[in-house]
Amino acid sequence: MDGFFAGIEQLAFARGLKASFVAYPVINALHIMSIGALLTSVWLMDLRILGAFRSLPQAPFVALLRRTALGAFGGALVTGSLLFSVRASAYAAMPIFLAKMTLILLAGANFLVFMRVWRAKGGDESVGGGAIILAGLSLVLWTSVLFAGRSIGFLN
Repeated sequence: MDGFFAGIEQLAFARGLKASFVAYPVINALHIMSIGALLTSVWLMDLRILGAFRSLPQAPFVALLRRTALGAFGGALVTGSLLFSVRASAYAAMPIFLAKMTLILLAGANFLVFMRVWRAKGGDESVGGGAIILAGLSLVLWTSVLFAGRSIGFLN
């Protein structure tokens, strides 16, 4: 498996990112922006489901934030993959990186279950206790992803 990750590091775009004085910091900044947009939209969406912002209609508010979160997740996925490519071997060997990836998978699974509950209930104010539990879990999972991701820079 080490050869696989070493091979990623030797791809042209990974070597280009390593060599560029500008590209890596730009990609890193775009990653941080994507994470900020993702977590902001997730937090606002989950807080609305938990009862905050009652003056805003729940269904359109959640629909807007869901689309924003998905777009931001796509941006974080692309930029994160580029950042990973520069030090793939080192990151893949880090327990905190593996924990972050696991948390992302759990948060994604939680989102898919939430969407199933949301659609089954029609997305109105009475989505029920299941959606409330999933929203609370989402807050914990995505915040944990953030902490794990920030820890990577300090534990390598």
